[in-house]
Amino acid sequence: MPREASRLVYIGIKNCVLAVDEVTGAELWRTKLKGSDFVSLHRTADRLLAGNQGEVFCLDPATGTVLWHNTLKGLGMGIVNFSSTEKATAQSSDYVSTAAQKRIQEQRAAAAAAAS
Repeated sequence: MPREASRLVYIGIKNCVLAVDEVTGAELWRTKLKGSDFVSLHRTADRLLAGNQGEVFCLDPATGTVLWHNTLKGLGMGIVNFSSTEKATAQSSDYVSTAAQKRIQEQRAAAAAAAS
């Protein structure tokens, strides 16, 4: 079941990529990759890249569907590391869990009430 991508946590393990709900921990999708144990991940605005045994897979972050696959021919079967030229647009609140955001809002409301 597709969910809002910003509410998902992505896990690379044992030649699979999983998405879990950040609040409940429920697994929402799982995609098996060709390769071995270690899976490296890189999230862009609209894609999730997974590196596994010297190959790169591009996944839809909401569904786990493989959009493309590159074998990186001639480069061996090592660990894949990622970086991108995409300009970071995330705000600091994008990296705070929903529960932490709620606590921050409550603290700000309490501080505003105390100040008035």
